[in-house]
Amino acid sequence: MNYRRLGKTDLQISELSLGTWQVGGKWGSGFNDQTADEIINLAIDEGINFIDTADVYEMGKSESAVGRVLRLRSEEIYVATKCGQQINPHVSEGYTPAVLRSYVEASLTRLGLERIDLIQLHCPPSEVYHRSEIFELFERLKEEGKIGHLGVSVETVDQAMNAMQFENVTTVQIIFNMFRHKPRERFFEVAQQNDVGIIVRVPLASGLLTGKYSAETVFDSGDHRHGNRNGEWFDKGETFSGVPYEDGLVAVDTLKDLFPDLPHLVGPALAWVLHHQAVSCVIPGASRPSQVTENISASAGVAFTQQQLTAIDELYAQSIRSHVHDLW
Repeated sequence: MNYRRLGKTDLQISELSLGTWQVGGKWGSGFNDQTADEIINLAIDEGINFIDTADVYEMGKSESAVGRVLRLRSEEIYVATKCGQQINPHVSEGYTPAVLRSYVEASLTRLGLERIDLIQLHCPPSEVYHRSEIFELFERLKEEGKIGHLGVSVETVDQAMNAMQFENVTTVQIIFNMFRHKPRERFFEVAQQNDVGIIVRVPLASGLLTGKYSAETVFDSGDHRHGNRNGEWFDKGETFSGVPYEDGLVAVDTLKDLFPDLPHLVGPALAWVLHHQAVSCVIPGASRPSQVTENISASAGVAFTQQQLTAIDELYAQSIRSHVHDLW
């Protein structure tokens, strides 16, 4: 495992870390404590020292699983969680220092921690990035020893740029993958100038970039890949990175031709993200332990030729850009 510095936090974190949105079960099909524990333990065994969760993942069960495992481990593991998505309706007016404080304290209880290493605003509405009192709250929480650092999880590049105006924003979590190139145009450079760590989520485009899906693949009714393709539940950019499923399958076939000797695209997809040195870490999820091992081993052995990198850029420009670039 390689480790990279997480911006101005100065934490040295595993470049391939663990996202826990679907830990303990597939999206929409329940939560299994034993599976969650096995996934998290295996991730730590493999050298992962940074785990990303959120208070809304399985209604707090994901945070509880992370805390349960960490209490039985001796390694130093950095925990990042998120707050804000519980606000309903999810509008700027619902964001108040008192509400956010209560969420942080509830997360501390579920995690069984005295301090959260990194707390992130969870894709708040754009107006929140212009409210200084929200960001000032986290300075007070830091002084109280309840958090180590503040970050933001964003939907758009514009939100990322606005968030970095606040000095105490140490990280930005953003979607970036072979089907979402926009963040590297300007955001990466500005983040590096501001020493802001970049956490990449949805690196496999909800599994589409694994190359394992087809037109016949059936997703459970509670799975966002079934019910959120047009943004019915939340921002549609979280589902297949906003790419129409059928168009994505066609593009994936082109990517497979670039890597004919590989059984799937997991390795190239993750390695492509980490090929960008501005990235601090990538946080693919896992719904079973074998996916943790697969993610680590598949990405470790990939080396790109310039021809492959150029072809990926051309595919984005010709087949994907029009679907996503101006939206996020």
